[in-house]
Amino acid sequence: MRLLIQRVKHASVAIGGDVRSRIGAGLLVLLGVGCDDTDEDIEYLAGKLVRLRIFDDEAGVMNLDVVQTDGEILVVSQFTLQASTRKGNRPSYIKAAPEAVSCPLYERFTARVAELLGRGVATGEFGADMQVELVNDGPVTIWMDSKNKE
Repeated sequence: MRLLIQRVKHASVAIGGDVRSRIGAGLLVLLGVGCDDTDEDIEYLAGKLVRLRIFDDEAGVMNLDVVQTDGEILVVSQFTLQASTRKGNRPSYIKAAPEAVSCPLYERFTARVAELLGRGVATGEFGADMQVELVNDGPVTIWMDSKNKE
């Protein structure tokens, strides 16, 4: 399971021009589910996401997490995060989980994040052609992969 996390001032996701979800200050999370992902991956990444200290404290040091800042989270499914570019110039998506597997894992991930956050999590619509708009909050973009826990 892979996450691409961006600290944002606000973000939204639209489908066909209609806004599905919108958040204020917090985290935009793109989630790519792999063929071999399990609930163990969900637990690891959901915990890391909610505890990730990437918000400034009163001294301007990134020392606070999304819970401490009362921030919001928007999670959008993005199978292309599972792309492999090792061979040739066309990405391969064979490591991306099929919809029958990835949709339930996406839903369990968002539910676990909401549980850890202590409030609801905004989402896109699994499998839809979505447009994400955001205003980032500084150059803070983090990549996490549950298979690379080093």
